Amino acid sequence: MLGGKMSGDRLEKVLNEQASDGWQLKAITAAEVKGRVGPGGVDGVLVTFERPTG
Repeated sequence: MLGGKMSGDRLEKVLNEQASDGWQLKAITAAEVKGRVGPGGVDGVLVTFERPTG
């Protein structure tokens, strides 16, 4: 799980790191992430990976 602002370059680095560990990208979904303080939320993405077995 990652938090904070993430640039396109940082996201690409994270995706490449996960791929090098054998994970495959399955989905990227827009999400509203509720803040820890106060009402409302921030825009974010939920990235889902899968690692094939075998």
